Amino acid sequence: MRKRAIGEAGWGWTTMAAIVGFIYFFPVLFMILTAFRSRMDTLATPPKWFFSPTLENFYHIFYRSTAGSTEYFATGFHMYFFNSIYIAGVSVLLALIIGTLAAYGFSRYPLRGNDTYLFIILTTRMLPPIIVIIPIFLIFRLTGLAGSYTGIILLYTCFNLPFSIWMMKSFFDELNTEIEDAARMDGSSERSVFFGICIPQVKAGLAATSVFALILTWNEFLFALLLTGKGTRTMPNAMARTIGGEINVDYGLLAAMICFFLVPILLITYVLQNQLLRGVTFGTIKK
Repeated sequence: MRKRAIGEAGWGWTTMAAIVGFIYFFPVLFMILTAFRSRMDTLATPPKWFFSPTLENFYHIFYRSTAGSTEYFATGFHMYFFNSIYIAGVSVLLALIIGTLAAYGFSRYPLRGNDTYLFIILTTRMLPPIIVIIPIFLIFRLTGLAGSYTGIILLYTCFNLPFSIWMMKSFFDELNTEIEDAARMDGSSERSVFFGICIPQVKAGLAATSVFALILTWNEFLFALLLTGKGTRTMPNAMARTIGGEINVDYGLLAAMICFFLVPILLITYVLQNQLLRGVTFGTIKK
């Protein structure tokens, strides 16, 4: 009888979780359906749930015609897609490498005023981007970094560093230092201890930090809008420039672009899902 009651309670919680999950997923589902609707079906009121799917919105992402013309021209969307992947990937990789090394130093070799240094690092991430955009814009103009890959990659790296340092330090703090001390007594160098003992134990932390940093960089709009040029423009501001005017918005085209925009993040999250789950729960259960 007790097992039956527990089973019924389990089904109840499962049903509740499914309902909540569907509520959260419904806007994404509606966007995906909109990407396959024609323009007339997209603007239909009430929304049409049964329609003939079309791929014209996905085609118009890459090739589009001007109003009243039958000639199509390339939109350059593939370049914006590559820019986002290249800029986000390189900046997150640099932030992860530098942040992991710095976090290991803060965790294993604390200095006097260690907490103060960590707080100063964190405060750089607390500032809203709109506050620092003017001095950064002027610095970019004076140094010639405006509109270049180097400038925007360095900027994203700097903004991801505080998050990477704090995240990775928490993972290094949870490790058992006795194993590291034993390895040092056996003659292992500090490099061997770091790469051979510590890094394999914080793979989940590396995965979680990289995914969160990638999402922050992938979605960033303000810096990409003001500090990139035509050849280095990323997808968020490219989408804002190509969806149309304030009145005549092509919602089907916008939905198709958002679908492309979501694919890399979904793939990376899916590949790293096991490590990501371990990363976000690391240290919550004491052995």
